[in-house]
Amino acid sequence: MDSYDDILRRGFDEYREFVNPLIAQRAALAGEPIKLVRAEGGILYDDEGHAVEDFHGTQAFGHRNPYIADAIRRYLDSDAPSWYPARVNPFAGRLAKRLCERAGHYDNAFFACTGSDAVEAALKLARALTKRPRLLGLEGAYHGCTFGSVSLMTKGYLRDPFAPFVEGAEHVPFGDVDALAKALSPGDVAAIVVEPIQGEGGVRELPAPFVEALCELTEKHGTLLVADEVQTALGRTGRGFLATASWPRRPDVVLLAKHLGGGITPISAMLTRRETFLRAYGDHFASGESHNTTMGFNALSCVAALAALDLLTDERIERVGRLGAKLKKGLEGTLARSPLFREARGAGFMQGVALNSPDHPWLSFEHFGFEDLGQKSIISPLVCHRLYRRGFFCFTCGHDWSLFRLQPRFDIPEEKLDAFVVAVAEELDYIEGLG
Repeated sequence: MDSYDDILRRGFDEYREFVNPLIAQRAALAGEPIKLVRAEGGILYDDEGHAVEDFHGTQAFGHRNPYIADAIRRYLDSDAPSWYPARVNPFAGRLAKRLCERAGHYDNAFFACTGSDAVEAALKLARALTKRPRLLGLEGAYHGCTFGSVSLMTKGYLRDPFAPFVEGAEHVPFGDVDALAKALSPGDVAAIVVEPIQGEGGVRELPAPFVEALCELTEKHGTLLVADEVQTALGRTGRGFLATASWPRRPDVVLLAKHLGGGITPISAMLTRRETFLRAYGDHFASGESHNTTMGFNALSCVAALAALDLLTDERIERVGRLGAKLKKGLEGTLARSPLFREARGAGFMQGVALNSPDHPWLSFEHFGFEDLGQKSIISPLVCHRLYRRGFFCFTCGHDWSLFRLQPRFDIPEEKLDAFVVAVAEELDYIEGLG
């Protein structure tokens, strides 16, 4: 067996050679922690001993949370099957029951491995149910990397190379009620997929009037309303288990992923109503098998998810909401003096900081020889690079490089968030002073 020490010593260079050299080059350029060798709670350590708080969002309970890790060990030490060939997995059954009880309204669950897989499951459900040709997404959307999800992604470098896309996939301008009504009016839209708060699109929350119209018009025209809560669910916004629970109408389908597997195992879920599932796939064997996945229902991931649900208490979610509100207020108040600061966005522990470009002609990607990035804002990557040196690992929004975001672990100390606000303010002052 390969030793961990040898993997940690050589595996980074092997990744660069055998996996994706471009990702490795970009990470090195941005000053991101490439050679991470240890994790403790929410803290990552590189090979030089530098410690950074992980704000990337997959580790809501911290890296290798002891409670979740112990649940996985107990399963591995048991004599339960590793996989259920008939796919009738009791661990999946229990997880589905608990998810539906916790979410309310829903009574059917489908499991897969990634958020992208969950989006695909929703699109196939919508087509099977409605027999309609069109699928709608919003401008600024990010739904994953599989072909259906990419087709609903907003235009840009993450989508454009893969054209032509799924026939019938279209986009509605973000927050535009009139455009939404026009798009839905023909009555031939199978589903519209939306994020309650767009992540890669700039941490933009759907405006309340748009949500009201969305709920009303989809019901009127028989279009499935699919909420992609891969980033917002499971307490991330501090507004409850699901961010959409307070909408005027509960979405027909809700998608979950990210920290559902406790940050250790990959698992995603599609929640819907049993009647919706049966109307889509009927009550005979052939159609019931028409959409499935080999490893999406694997017991190990279900065990990790069950343990994660144990940790996701109402008290923990309330803390996320309370400290998230304080964090946002602190960012707005402290950064207001900086001409580089535009606004703080988001809710709970899914927040973003929108920035203005510095008035320094030389401070651009083009100036440093990266002509292919000439139209991208350099401000957010630069701030993230500076914050990493201060012990905070933030990241730029994929569709909007003028904004960086942070998604801390749920038990992060309050004083660490206070220190983060101070660090951002000082780094903006530093960058402004470069001119």
